Amino acid sequence: MAISADLGEKLESVVTDLVKNGRYNSKSEVLREGVRLVQEREAALARLDAALARGIADIEAGRVYPAEEVFAELEAKYGAMIDQQH
Repeated sequence: MAISADLGEKLESVVTDLVKNGRYNSKSEVLREGVRLVQEREAALARLDAALARGIADIEAGRVYPAEEVFAELEAKYGAMIDQQH
């Protein structure tokens, strides 16, 4: 199915320049790449949403640790690593 899109003057100029400069072979190729990038961004956003949902579920279930505890543990761990190097 063919798609016709009005990109507006500015985006049309960008597409035309990309083809003219040899970066892409055709305007269709530029648009396909754009759609692929949108798909990748949407997939990344979906992964982020899922991670946030898991984090919220952990909070609601009480699976959390006080920040001070976590920071103290990290400071001790990395402090010991530094001490071992010297």
